[in-house]
Amino acid sequence: MKPGELVLVHLVGPREKFWGVLHETSPSGVTVRGIALDAFESWMREVARGVATSSFPATVFFPLHRVERVFADETSGEVQSYAERFIGVVGRNVRDYLE
Repeated sequence: MKPGELVLVHLVGPREKFWGVLHETSPSGVTVRGIALDAFESWMREVARGVATSSFPATVFFPLHRVERVFADETSGEVQSYAERFIGVVGRNVRDYLE
């Protein structure tokens, strides 16, 4: 994975998933600008409606001992990537809201 790619980070201790733009990887961990996956859907719908959002993207560092896996956010068969879902609902590129 390279900085600037959209990724999904699976974390442990506690278990959670975080989605966003990869800023940096290092031997100590990963830095991502994005949002917790459990808040993604409501954030996307609020952005689409043009209302004040209850969740906000943040730049977060995750220490390597918490990182279980990092996946590229990409379409697989008929399952759209999160970025493509955002474009379909909001009508704009998600990067406009993450940067």
